[in-house]
Amino acid sequence: MVNRNEWVEDFQKNISELIARSPAGDIERNIKAFMSQAFSRMDLVTREEFDIQAQLLERAIQRITALESRLDQLEGRHSPVARAAAPMGEAVPPVEPAATDPGLPRDLN
Repeated sequence: MVNRNEWVEDFQKNISELIARSPAGDIERNIKAFMSQAFSRMDLVTREEFDIQAQLLERAIQRITALESRLDQLEGRHSPVARAAAPMGEAVPPVEPAATDPGLPRDLN
């Protein structure tokens, strides 16, 4: 007697072969080719490429945040001495770059 699992597998195999030889198989291949061509024109990226770019962006944001914090400290915006010298409620103005350095912008805000 034929095992039930073998019978189901044979049935699935026969149906798959039938579909592959029928017009449905041709339609499936044509649709796959059309979709592949359409996707290639859309400049899509794979999930892996997207995840890599997302990680790079996250690292860049972290570095920018760290550099902004360091710049603020170097300019004296967040130093305890500058805060203690300023009266309550007044903002501490940023330190202007040296007038002899033409490469630095005047207004950093």
